[in-house]
Amino acid sequence: MSQTANTAIDLIGIPCDAGASRRGCIMGPEAMRIAGLADVLADLGHTVAERGDIESGGATESPAWQTPDSRKAEVLALAARSSLLALETLQEQRLPVFIGGDHSLSMGTLSGVAKHCAAINKPLFVLWVDAHGDFNTPATSETGNIHGMPLALLCGEPDFGPEYSGDWRGSVDPRNVTVFGARSIDRPERQLLEQRGVDVIDMRRIDESGVVALMRDVLAKVEQADGHLHVSLDVDVIDPGIAPGAGTPVAGGLSFREAHLVMEMIHDSGTMGSLDIVELNPYLDNGGMSARLLVDLTASLFGRQIMPRQSRRLGIEATTLGI
Repeated sequence: MSQTANTAIDLIGIPCDAGASRRGCIMGPEAMRIAGLADVLADLGHTVAERGDIESGGATESPAWQTPDSRKAEVLALAARSSLLALETLQEQRLPVFIGGDHSLSMGTLSGVAKHCAAINKPLFVLWVDAHGDFNTPATSETGNIHGMPLALLCGEPDFGPEYSGDWRGSVDPRNVTVFGARSIDRPERQLLEQRGVDVIDMRRIDESGVVALMRDVLAKVEQADGHLHVSLDVDVIDPGIAPGAGTPVAGGLSFREAHLVMEMIHDSGTMGSLDIVELNPYLDNGGMSARLLVDLTASLFGRQIMPRQSRRLGIEATTLGI
């Protein structure tokens, strides 16, 4: 389903930092709740169900923050659970909003979305709003951190071992993936992205062409195909000067208004059917400012407006955007 004036939304927490190199994202879901995510969405007229947190079932923490194998096991256990929950939520005609947690959680959430789209024969498009490409594999990754690998796994890169397979895993066509806001991509990752046909809209392109023209093109492809748009929003896409609560910050990110405009245009297109909000690290935040910004961006994504304007489809003139 896509968001409407009164959307049935399931809020699902995935508290996990086992895929990252820094502790703290495990507290992200609770920080978003404290910042008022559910209330903001309800105030916009949506029906919001708080589904709580997914339990990983992984190993208990050790003084050394587990071993690499136990951390991988936790990520994959979460992937299996979140894939099933995403599939069930969409089958019930509800829109899942997954709040994390590091970006490895998208291995599961997007798998469930992909399985749903395949079952109903609906094209799946992915908008990866992120400073990073997350297209590394175990063979190319310099750090071994799984939160830098979810897109490569889902797009079918072969370097993943059999432990990454299972009934939970879905498949994404890399030609239907757009990485938006990128400014930190490893060399092997860049080569894979180019070879697989992923559209990477880096900050240079945004600086040159602006958010509006680029987002229009992205959303037009989804609308023309009558597709399902999955949005995966990483806090580090935003400039760390206004969103410091990111474990892997990169200078030169989206501004406050650029980020809101992206969300507003997605809402106006009426194409989004599922959402991840990831990588919020409250331990690194400044008085909750990143959590509040993410809540405000989510509100824009679900219809908050500066001034009332007529709901539009992409074919209507740009003046209805209020810009």
